[in-house]
Amino acid sequence: MSTLRLVPGTPDAVLSALRGVLDGGAPFAPVPDDPAAADRVRRAVVPEQPVADDCAVVLTTSGSSGEPKGVALSREALVASAHATHERLGGPGQWLLPMKPYFIGGLQILTRSLLAGESPVLLGDSFSAAAGRLTGARRYTAMVPTQLARYLETDLVALRSFDAIVIGGAPTPEPLKARAAEAGVTAIPAYGMTETGSGCVYAGLPLTGTSIDLDDGRILIKGNTLFSGYRLQPEVLQDGWFRTQDRGELVDGRLRVIGRVDDVVISGGVNVTLPTVQARLLEHPQVKDAVVLGVPDAEWGTRVVAYVVGDPSLAELRAFVAEVLPRTWAPREVRRLDAVPMLASGKVDRQALR
Repeated sequence: MSTLRLVPGTPDAVLSALRGVLDGGAPFAPVPDDPAAADRVRRAVVPEQPVADDCAVVLTTSGSSGEPKGVALSREALVASAHATHERLGGPGQWLLPMKPYFIGGLQILTRSLLAGESPVLLGDSFSAAAGRLTGARRYTAMVPTQLARYLETDLVALRSFDAIVIGGAPTPEPLKARAAEAGVTAIPAYGMTETGSGCVYAGLPLTGTSIDLDDGRILIKGNTLFSGYRLQPEVLQDGWFRTQDRGELVDGRLRVIGRVDDVVISGGVNVTLPTVQARLLEHPQVKDAVVLGVPDAEWGTRVVAYVVGDPSLAELRAFVAEVLPRTWAPREVRRLDAVPMLASGKVDRQALR
């Protein structure tokens, strides 16, 4: 057993700690500087309890729906994920880091940089300026869909300069994929999570070393990038397979993620798939962003509520949804937002909405 050390969640501190574990050093857990977030991380990683000898890092899940879990990842998992990513993208390169390194997406940008022998470039105040500081022969970055949408408006030339931009942390809306493609931006949607060592399925196809399967629509993942387990919790892998909380389907041999298992709610006796309603709302020309959730309701059991950045009325949105989906799926309430609340991980802060 080994002692887990806490390190600041800054790029320099995480990069130094990663360099150490890749050389066989002590395992660590990065801690954000926000006091409330730091307390949640400490509760999840339990630093006073030893970790297994094969543990390299303990990260936390985003906690978008509740308290985060501590996720133990080995050196082998980190390295396997980094190598498989570079293989899929066309070879090692230099990375721009536009996200927090105490979450798996940011941490793995630093891991890939170390293994490629390249110095990562930090975002700073300007995406375009940061992109201009890249000197590698191949140029990569990763970001969440919200960032991509913003930079398509403000930093298009910089986006086009990358050999590949990995989009993760949340599903990429189809209209956003189309915008990026039409603008000449190589944006690659990735599916994965902390438990899979970052993205393990790129554009619907698993990376080398990863296998996927479906069990009654639930996505199962197996491979050398998987986590060792949740901190101080029973074994969760079944014959090497990780049962995710996500639903999906195979379309022409590619995985399409439909949503979380709990994203199907019963409203008035009807099963409503919330991500499908959300995707339809995002196609409305006056909707800039949207999230659809189920809220407990005395009459309906669960009321479908749309949180919308935009001006369309409830009647307009219900009619728009009903053009292609059952009218019983249409939201029964609209709550208007100036912006969708986001966590530092880039995921929607569902707790703040509820």
